[in-house]
This record gives sequence, C-alpha cells and structure tokens, in this order.
Amino acid sequence: MAQELFPAQLRLWWALFMLLSVATVGAHAATSLDGFLVPGRSWAVDAVSVAAAVVLLSAGFLGRRAGRGQGQGHASEEPLLNGAREADNENSSSADGAGASLLTGAGFLSVLTFSWMAPLLSVGHRKTLVLEDVPSLESGDSVAGLLPSFMANLEALTRDGDSSSRKVVTAFKLTKALLRTVWWHVAVTAFYALVYNVATYVGPYLIDSLVQYLNGDERYASKGPLLVLAFIVAKALECLSQRHWFFRLQQAGMRARSALVAVVYQKSLALSSQSRRSRTSGEMINIISVDADRVGIFGWYMHDLWLVPLQVGMAMFILYSTLGLASLAALGATVVIMLANVPPGKMQEKFQENLMDSKDVRMKATTEILRNMRILKLQGWEMKFLSKIIELRKTETNWLKKYLYTSATVTFVFWGTPTFVAVVTFGACILMGIPLESGKVLSALATFRVLQEPIYVLPDTISMVIQTKVSLDRIASFLCLDELPSDAVQRLPSGSSDFAINVNNGCFSWEASPEVPTLKDLSFQARPGMRVAVCGTVGSGKSSLLSCILGEIPKLSGEVQTCGTTAYVSQSAWIQSGKIQENILFGKEMDAEKYDRVLESCSLKKDLEILPFGDQTVIGERGINLSGGQKQRIQIARALYQDSDIYLFDDPFSAVDAHTGSHLFKECLLGDLGSKTVVYVTHQIEFLPTADLILVMKDGRIAQSGKYDEILGSGEVFMELVGAHKDALTTLDAIDSMNGGNVPSPSSGKANPKLSRSLSSVEKKDKANNDEENAQSGQLVQEEERERGRVGFWVYWKYLTLAYKGALVPFVLLAQILFQILQIVSNYWMAWAAPVSKDVEPPVSMSILIYVYVILALGSSLCILASTDQSEVDTNISNHMGFVAFSVIQLIGIIVVMSQVAWQVFVVFIPVFATCVWYQRYYIDTARELQRLIGVCKAPTIQHFAESITGSTTIRSFGKENQFVSTNSHLADAYSRPKFYNTGAREWLCFRLDVLSSLIFAFSLIFLINLPTGLIDPGIAGLAITYGLNLNMLQEWVVRGMCTLENKIISVERILQYISIPAEPPLVMSEVKLAHNWPSSGEIQLHNLHVKYAPQLPFVLKGLAATFPGGMKTGIVGRTGSGKSTLIQALFRIVDPTIGQILIDDVNICTIGLHDLRSRLSIIPQEPTMFEGTVRSNLDPLGEYSDDKIWEALDCCQLGDEVRKKELKLDSPVIENGENWSVGQRQLVCLGRVILKRSKILVLDEATASVDTATDNLIQKTLRQQFSETTVITIAHRITSVLDSDMVLLLDNGVAVEHDRPTKLLEDKSSLFSKLVAEYTMRSVHT
Repeated sequence: MAQELFPAQLRLWWALFMLLSVATVGAHAATSLDGFLVPGRSWAVDAVSVAAAVVLLSAGFLGRRAGRGQGQGHASEEPLLNGAREADNENSSSADGAGASLLTGAGFLSVLTFSWMAPLLSVGHRKTLVLEDVPSLESGDSVAGLLPSFMANLEALTRDGDSSSRKVVTAFKLTKALLRTVWWHVAVTAFYALVYNVATYVGPYLIDSLVQYLNGDERYASKGPLLVLAFIVAKALECLSQRHWFFRLQQAGMRARSALVAVVYQKSLALSSQSRRSRTSGEMINIISVDADRVGIFGWYMHDLWLVPLQVGMAMFILYSTLGLASLAALGATVVIMLANVPPGKMQEKFQENLMDSKDVRMKATTEILRNMRILKLQGWEMKFLSKIIELRKTETNWLKKYLYTSATVTFVFWGTPTFVAVVTFGACILMGIPLESGKVLSALATFRVLQEPIYVLPDTISMVIQTKVSLDRIASFLCLDELPSDAVQRLPSGSSDFAINVNNGCFSWEASPEVPTLKDLSFQARPGMRVAVCGTVGSGKSSLLSCILGEIPKLSGEVQTCGTTAYVSQSAWIQSGKIQENILFGKEMDAEKYDRVLESCSLKKDLEILPFGDQTVIGERGINLSGGQKQRIQIARALYQDSDIYLFDDPFSAVDAHTGSHLFKECLLGDLGSKTVVYVTHQIEFLPTADLILVMKDGRIAQSGKYDEILGSGEVFMELVGAHKDALTTLDAIDSMNGGNVPSPSSGKANPKLSRSLSSVEKKDKANNDEENAQSGQLVQEEERERGRVGFWVYWKYLTLAYKGALVPFVLLAQILFQILQIVSNYWMAWAAPVSKDVEPPVSMSILIYVYVILALGSSLCILASTDQSEVDTNISNHMGFVAFSVIQLIGIIVVMSQVAWQVFVVFIPVFATCVWYQRYYIDTARELQRLIGVCKAPTIQHFAESITGSTTIRSFGKENQFVSTNSHLADAYSRPKFYNTGAREWLCFRLDVLSSLIFAFSLIFLINLPTGLIDPGIAGLAITYGLNLNMLQEWVVRGMCTLENKIISVERILQYISIPAEPPLVMSEVKLAHNWPSSGEIQLHNLHVKYAPQLPFVLKGLAATFPGGMKTGIVGRTGSGKSTLIQALFRIVDPTIGQILIDDVNICTIGLHDLRSRLSIIPQEPTMFEGTVRSNLDPLGEYSDDKIWEALDCCQLGDEVRKKELKLDSPVIENGENWSVGQRQLVCLGRVILKRSKILVLDEATASVDTATDNLIQKTLRQQFSETTVITIAHRITSVLDSDMVLLLDNGVAVEHDRPTKLLEDKSSLFSKLVAEYTMRSVHT
C-alpha cells in the first residue's frame, strides 16, 4: 500500500510558501507596471523561490513511498477483526482481476498532466470496455480502506458529551465525520481553489494597462512582453489548479458516498422489527440510491461557501482600482442580486422536499407492483394499479413543475447579473462624474464576467446545500433507528450448558405497546438433540415463537437463552438472486461429499437434472424461475449445509407435495438432524408423533405441551386439530373400503411403464436445437443488457420531440442566439463609444452611451427568460442540452469578436479546434462505456440491498452479517471503479483542451503587441482580449457539456430500451365479442400442449392432452417441479403455449384479450399476497362490490370475526406485503377475493398450504358450498384435498401420466396415484 512520504503539516507549509512566492512576483510585476523600478536582484530571488516552491510542493503532494513488500504487513498492522480480514482478502482478490490502480505508481509529470489515464483510454479506444478492463481503486478509495476511519470518526462524535448508551446521529455530526475522513482532500482542494481564483482575476486587472500600452502610453512603452507573460502565466496556473481541484473534489465525493452506503447497509442489517416496519423498503433503497449519491455530488460545491466572499472581494478591489468609488455601486448591485435569490431558494427547498417525498411514495408503489406482478396479471388488475402509479407520477410531476419554474427565475436572474451590475456601475460613474475610458470600461466588463460566476454559483450552492441537508437528515434519522437489542437473547457457546433453548416467563410483542403482547407467559426448555413441534390454528403465534428464539421480536419481560449456533428456515422462502449452488453454500467452503448428501436429503437431485444448468442455474430476483417447493427445499438445503446446533423450521413442509414432504421429514429432521435440536412449526398432524415435545399454541400462549400421547386426551385445542385430521383420513378409508382390501405398501408394484416412454419428436427436435445454442442463452435470467458504441442520434431526437413534438426547440435556440448577439453588441458599443484616454474627444455623449447600453442589456435579458422556461422535462438532461447549445453559441461569438481584431487568429484556431475535436472523439469512446458501466454496476448494489432487507432475519439467524457486508463493499467498489476512472478521463480531456485554448490566447496576445501602434482601435483590441480570457473556459464547457450530455442521455437510452421490451398480447381485443356469461359450462380442453418459459429453454410441459369437464372438480397432483404451476400459468396465459392450444367452452384462449380471459377466471395463488392499503382494497381493489357483499365473503372465509375485532373494521390498515397479517390469514384473504368474484372456473394453487388442517377443512367445506356448480382445478400437496375430486390428473416431468377418477386409480394398486396415497396414509397411520 502506498503511503504519503511527508507529514501533512510540512506539505501545508510548502503550499503557503508557494502562494507567498507567487504573490511576491505579482506584487513586483504590479509595481513595475505602475512605473516604479524593481531591482534585478529581486527578480532573481523571485525566480529562485518560485522554482523551489514548485519542486517542494510537487514532491510533497505527489511523492509516495511504497509499503513494505506486498502483503508482508507488520503484525501491528493486521486488522483486528477477522471479518475485516476476510473483506480485505476479498477486495484484494477482486483487485487482482482488474490490475492495480493506475494512479498509485504514477510519476510527478504524469499526475500533473493526467497522463496516467492513457493506458485505459487507449484500451477503451481499441475495444468496447468491460468491467474487467477497469483497473482497481487505490486502497483509500475502496470501502475496506475508508470504512474503519469513517466509523471511528462517527463513533467518536456520537459518543462524546452523551453519557447515555443511546447514540444520536445528527446531520451535523455526520458531516463532521465525513469531513474528518476526507480532510486531506478538503485541504488540498481548498489550496487549488485559492490559486485558481487568484489567477482568474489577473486578466481583468491587467487589461487596462494593456489597452494603454496599445494606445501608445509612454509609461507602458517597454512593458508589452512583460504584460503578455503575466497573462500567460496566470492562464497556465488557472488551468492546472482548476483541473486538479475538480479531480480531487470528485474523488472526495466518491469516498463520502462509499462510506455512507456501507454504513447504511450495516445499519439496515441490524434494524429492529419496529424500525423495519417504520420504513418501507422503497424508502430505504432511496437512501442509498438517491441520498448517498446526493452527498457525493455535494463535493463539487464544498468550497463555494467561502470562495464567493473571496471572489466578490477581489472583484471589488479591481473595480476600486479602475473606477474608484463607483465600485460601491457595483457592490450594492451584487448584494441586491444575491438577496433576490433567497426567496426562490427557499421555495426551491420546499419543492425539493415534496418532490423527494412523492418520489418515495411512487418508488414504493412501483416496487410493490413489480414484486407482485404475477398476482396482478392473474387477477386482471394491472390497469387499476397502473392508474394508481400514473396518479402518483402526476403528483410528482406537479412538484417537479413548480421546482423547475422557480429554477427558471433563478437562471434568469443569473444571466442578467453582469448586465445589471454593469448598468448600475456605469450609471453611478456618470452621476459621480468619473470619466469612462475604454480601458477602464473593458477592465470592469471583464471583472463583471468573472464576478458572474460566484453569483451564478451561489443559488446553485444554496440549493445544493439544502438538498444535501435534506439527504443527510434522512440518512441521519435512518442511522438513529432502533437496532435489535443485543441482549434479547443470551447466546451461549456450543456445549456450555445442558439445554439448547430455554425460555423463561417470556412476554413479547410486535407492537411497541405492552398492552397487546403477541406472546405471553412463555416458558419451555429444549435439551440438545430434542425435536420440538409447534402447532396451532392460524394466527395463534407459532411463527412469533420462533422469532422470540431468534431475538427478532421485542421482548417485554422474561429471559431467552440459546446454546450454540442457529439455522432458520422461514415460512415464505427467501432466495438470493445468483446461482443455486451459491444459495446453498451461503458463504461456506465447498465440501463435495457433504454438498451431495445435502442435495440427496432435500431431494434436489432430480430438480437439478431438469434445470438446464443444474446447480449453476442462475435464479432470478426472489427465485422467480423456481417453483414454491423448490425454493423451500433450497432453503432447507442451505440450513443443513451450515451444520448448526439449533434448527428452527417455520412450516417449510407446506409448500412441497406429500411425497417430498415425508421424504424431507424423514431424511432431514429424523436423519441428518437426528442429533441436533430442532424446533419445527407444522400444520401436518402426521409429523407430530415423532416429536419429543409438542407445544400447542392458542392466542399467543402455550395452551398445551408434552408428548403426543400425553396431550392427546387432555385439552380441546389439540383435539380440534387432530379431529380435523381424522375427518380428512376418513374420506380415505371410505374410498379404501369401496376398493375392498388394503392400500398397497409403497414398495410393492412395478414402476409405471408409461413413465419411461420415449420423448416425442417435438422434444427431440427441440433438444437438438437447444444443444446447439450457447450456454449463456439457456439461462432465464440474462445479464442486464447495455448498448454498445455511440449513442444513436435517434435517442436525442426522440428525447427532443417527446415534449410538444419538438415545436419548442427552434424557439429556445433563437432566444439563446439573440441573447448572445445582443450581449456582444452591447459590449462593442461600450468599447467603441468610450474614449481611450482623458484627452480624446468621446464619439457620443455620456448619456447616449448609457441609454443605448441599457436598451441592449434589457433586450438580452428578456431573451434568456424566454429560453429557460421551456426546458420542462425531468431536470438534469434538459439542462445539459440547453447548456451545450448555449455554450456553442457563446464560443462562436467569442471567435467572431477575436477575429475582428486579428483575423490571423483563425490560422491557429482551425487546427487547434480540429485537435480538440479529435481529442474529444478519442476520449468519448472510453467515457461512454465507463458511464454505461456505472449504470450497469449501480443496479446490483441496489438489488443486493433490497434482497438483504427482505432476508435480514435469515442473514442474522445464520450470523452471516460480515459476509453480506463484505459483498456489499465489493459491489460498492465495483460501482466506484468506473466512476473514478470516468472522472480521471474527463480531467485528462479538459487539461488538454485548456492547454490548446491557452495557445490560441497566447498567440493572439503576442500578435497584438507586435502590431504597429495605431493600426487597430485599442478599445476593440481590449474587447477581443476580454473575450479571449473566457475562451478556455467556454471551449472546455462545450466539449465537457457534449460529453456529459452523451453520458447522461444514456439514461434515456436505457428507458427507451425498457420501453422496447416485447409486451404481452393485448389486454382487450375489440374484434372478439365474448358472450357476457362466457364461460357458461366451464369445460377446459388441452390439445397437445407444449410450454416453455423462453425460446432458449427446454419444454416444461410436453404434449399434454386432457379435458376437464365443466362443473366438475379436478385434482392435479405430482412431485414438486413436475409442471403443475406451469399448467396454471398457461391457463391464464402468463406463458403462451409454444405448440398446441387450450380451449375453454370451445373458445381458443389465445384468440381473446388477456383481460377478457383473466377477469372470467378465479385463482387462489400459491404465495398469498396482500397489498399495502386496507382490508377493503385488498378484497376488492376495483371497488365493484358493496360492503355487505364484502362482509359476507369475509364470514365465508372465516375472517369476519378477526376483522370485526379491529377498530377500523374494513378500513384496517395492511402494511407492505401484508406483513401485519399471518401467512395463513393472507391465504384466507385470497379465498375471500375468489368468493366475491364467483367465476365459473376456479383454480386453487396449493391454496391451503399455509393453514392448519382444521382451517383447511373449513375452507374445503366453504368451497364445496360456494362453488358447487363451478369447474374447480386443485393443485394440492395434501392428498386428502384432492381425494373428493371427480377427476385426478397426475403429472410427472411435464407429462400427463394418469388421468381418471380417484376411485378408479386407487383400484389399480400399481398406479402412481395409489402409491402417493399409500405414502400419505403410512405417514398418518402413526396418528
């Protein structure tokens, strides 16, 4: 690791020495210009001291000493925490892939001229950059290097003066901690800023002298070359300091962002459930995607607060030296303008806050909709929810409009500033009788132009300070949220105690108020190796019991102790996007033997064979391409592989079919985990007899506990559950006795010959095609696309013509051109009409001079107002477009003015400009791809953050916080890398452009002083130089603006890319008129149905042919992953058949609109979903039914009493994802929706998986009553729920193996169906 060679104090001293030397030279130059003699010795001393200062300063800031040999750190430098060590290793391994940082070993000249960027630029010019080509960061820029110091600073600040344990983070403390972390950058950029600002005022100060020299003034006779030298040196200093100032500022901003993202991420993993519910995931994501970025961008504006007074002070000094007392008028005008900006600034702040809030709400709604898109499509609600988003976007646009109108006024004030100040100042001169000479006028005009910048920047800075403060407040308030108390659970090391879990007099509540405890009087103990089963009805507190062992639920009283490590399997599966193997290993080393055993126990082998890439298959966000059962089994595999001491299972068996369920129970719980402590929540009574302890929950209490036989007769709660189970089994016995004789044992009977049937010809063809395709394309989840090469002109065109078909564009351009012309004309007028010196007769009287100037100035200001008002799309890009157009027009203006004086300027200008354009083309190849990489690298950070929030319970229960923090750091660095080199590349370009434009300026100056006196009007010559002073700034503006615009327009390109993703078929087809009562009989026919999820993937359903008769109940059974859910998706046209067709009442469903189809079918989906809102909006989002109907439905689905208990009744709130309702209750809400809708066809996809047997029986009864005439298709894991069906369809690997009446299938002892039933009864025989 490179380290600084000299201590900071020394380097600071050298910087001051440099400043002092330059100041002395300046003073001597000024003295000699005023006609006093400066001895030669002084000049010599000056030269030596400046040279020495340059050498010392460059050594101080650019010299580095290498660390002790790579990786041979001294023991005292070893990180204290192993977690940090692992993170370091991970970072170093990531760095090796990309090569070391380019800046680390760079020499003095290379750093000075940014040549260290050359290797990357040449790679980017040769080929399209990918992330691997981007070198790694310096250690100080990576999260691993930044975080420890930032955390230490923050700790120190939040602790001091606060004796209480609770740490309070405020925006101020956060800012202070950030400044302490990047203080070196702050100090060095302050120095650069100072040099730059002094250098910019040299030009205006010397112009008067130059005009006098050109006019032939004797005092300045021999000073020509000296003046030119002063101009050129000042220009060079200005260029160098500005480039390094900007570069270091952005580096500091990037560091601030990385540090904040890391801290917020760590905080999000530690939030208590209370805090977690106070913030939606949308708000949390905005904190890292918007607020942290905003703080990073603030780096640009950091020094403006103290620079503005300094710049105004220097401007006043120059004005005073040329215009005397009239400069006070200029000061007054400046102050007035600055004050005029306060009210719009205040309004801007308010609008900005409202804009951010409305953005939060919209983001949140959008995320919820995207997350539950499948449900919306199945229910046919997408238009309703789309209109909700459009409404929210409308509110947001309203705030945006207000925000833009206020910024338009602010912009107007700015561009009018120089003219306004000039009019006031020159007016004051005339009133005071101060003579206006062209040299003085030009000096003043040049000063006003330089002064325009601080005034222009001030409101920008103020609004940026405001926005950043809002963001810092949001981050600080997030960091103040309560964390999970570390003392909620006493965690003892493995083997140190004779119990594994001990809960004593526990009282817990999800709500902060102790009045309504969720769990009360909890006391139980589990010894190592015990199996504890938890059962009870829906909403009785089973999941909360597991949460209290994990310490997730706030503890009101009592104590909880666990001994050893824990593993947890949640009720709704949490899967990370990534490979299946990564999900199972979950950060552990690969141990092939153990891994194989785990796959075997979780019966994942077969599923992995079906998946195109086995365990290397990439899972989509939230496991989108896996069935519910596969997700659960991957979760269980993850827990098994961790090899913990205590296992907590939250009803994972409900999501898998009966066969797999009993296999998992046998292999995992009784087999692999035989020696471990296992607590499992279950609704399946047949899993209870093997438990050593059964806890029966009711209303948050343990109603009964003991072994199965002990509690069987001792209380009605348990009897209710078992009774319900017995009812279910009697159905079986009835069928069984009809068939006469016993059910076959699973081992007897031959394998079904139909299973081994050959592949159909379609499949063979398809398989052949598939093998030819390359591997990557076979993944359902593709890498995020990015365009390559130049951004097409069509993107700009599309953007410009979106608003009013582009009608405003010509007006905006015209207004800007007029503004520029009037500005130049007014300055020309002043230069021509003012006399060169006191003894020359002025061409017009003073009053005419001022009147004409005022008229021209007013004209130009009005033009600018006309043009700013139009850029009304979303803020950033339109501003950049306007900015580029404006700078181009100004640049042309300057060149025209300069060539007036010396047309020879063109001789230099044309080749120089050509070189500039060449540089810009060379640079843009790299910059554009880096910008695209920034876009592509930002998404994974946000996605990882969102996933971590959802899975925080799982992450904590496995104790994997460190691993996730290090992944987050790794992703944050991957985002910073292209960002850092993008900044370097931009400064590389600007430095070269600055040098070139300084050449033009130097050439014009040398040309001017060598012309014979009197050949050219000195006033006009002075005007040319006044404009020339701005040349490099404008030329850089044009090129930088063009590049930034091309970089920014990439967001438009990405949006257009999203818009062009192929859409699903139309929702409504106007030409197809369906009978209003369709489907009347509800008959469904499948003809040779082949379905695959994407063209490059294999078939999931392979030639299904079956008929589901109208008004009858059909049960679909089969192993997890056999294509049951896919069949349902095909029925709802979530995926369209590749081959074959589905007919409902003789209508081919592919010929009607999606909305027509989905609104006539009903479904209770596998994953019960509730949306944020109220109970009413969840049951009836479209608002089609009366309250009585809704209550009736609630009573039918057993939720009526539960809702009546709540004070708001139907308007009781439902939070994000329905988290304040148990999974079972959410399932009942889904049932309620169906009862309200009463369609002719009803699909139950594992509808009762998350409820206990008693509730299940109630649901089945309700369905029988409510839907006696309906075609019901049931996918079920509990065999009993399909036994009373009229028909059973058994699927295996996408093929229909058996399709008949259940009684008929049970008669045939060799049928697969009778084997499944046999397994279920075997399991239940114990009970």
